[in-house]
Amino acid sequence: MTKHNWGMIGGGEGSQIGPAHRISAGLDGHFHMAAGALDADAEKGKAFAQRLGIAEDRAYGDWREMLAGEKGRPDRVDLVTVATPNATHYEITKAFLENGFNVLCEKPMTMMVEEAEDIVAVADKSGRICAVNYGYSGYSMVRHMRAMIARGDLGKVRLIKAEFAHGFHADAADADNPRVRWRYDPAQIGPSAQFSDCGIHALHMASFVAGQEAESLSADFVSCIPSRVLEDDAMVNVRMDGGAVLRLWTSSVAVGRMHGLTLQVFGENGGLRWAQEHPNQLYWTPVGGRTEIIERGSPGLSPEADRSSRVTIGHAEGMPLAFANIYSDLAEVMAAEKEGRAPDVAATLFPTAKDGLRSMVAIRAAVESASRQGAWTDARPASMRR
Repeated sequence: MTKHNWGMIGGGEGSQIGPAHRISAGLDGHFHMAAGALDADAEKGKAFAQRLGIAEDRAYGDWREMLAGEKGRPDRVDLVTVATPNATHYEITKAFLENGFNVLCEKPMTMMVEEAEDIVAVADKSGRICAVNYGYSGYSMVRHMRAMIARGDLGKVRLIKAEFAHGFHADAADADNPRVRWRYDPAQIGPSAQFSDCGIHALHMASFVAGQEAESLSADFVSCIPSRVLEDDAMVNVRMDGGAVLRLWTSSVAVGRMHGLTLQVFGENGGLRWAQEHPNQLYWTPVGGRTEIIERGSPGLSPEADRSSRVTIGHAEGMPLAFANIYSDLAEVMAAEKEGRAPDVAATLFPTAKDGLRSMVAIRAAVESASRQGAWTDARPASMRR
């Protein structure tokens, strides 16, 4: 087994996303956490890195120090995860790509479309991997959905319904909570809040399983809590480039909803339904037939599902395992490059910088559409228009 050195920027002690990445990267033994710049407070970050087992000389105060320290090392990190605040993703990701590092960037990849276009160009020029952590696409049954649709089980896809709705920001009295406030601050998150935070996960999932990309969209944004500058609820209708229609709802004020990521796909021959809170089950209903529950880990699934199924049938699959499949994909592709062979095809499903670019264009299009009372707006990157 090829062992890769791994480094992390951000995701320090007390962060929401850091532990998920560390668990996921270490799950299969493909990655050794060799370096880190984990906190905006340099000393705090260094101390935490050393408690995690990182050597003192590779526990860095900030990302620039980490880049300078790693780029000349013979044992430098093979992959860098960027898990910092949104506004810093572009600068850090670009710098590491330009210096020949593979990067996994948290979403959104950038704050602006122009930055995303630049990242795609830099990644192409460098020949390095630039992945974006739309980690829910790592779930085994989501990958089986994709395989079923690709092999034609549903026939032509007509309609997709995607939701990512929760109620954890519904209390107006919580407006000054720093864990909540930044998500509605344009300086920290950009021109969109809930759609850019959760809605693009749902959009990516729809595109991923259906094999179709957003072509145009019509959006309605609402700030249910009036003090918020940016939206906390959004309804977006999308015309996909393969002819399907996507109905997407995302909200942070849906009291009673927990994680709320669900996906339904309806085709000529049947429909599929999956929910992140019950990830082991995929519901398949053929036209004129009874609903079948397809269990993760059961016999006869697709290679994509088999490769991404980690625990025996009947046991719960969770978000860190889905993220771990992204890391496993990256490890396989990086190992194949080092060994001069073709990677396992089922390991090439991880989201890339082009997916990050599509998301940024969709965010800009949705903001523009919402400002014009839902006017239909082109959602395709200029570089990808036919």
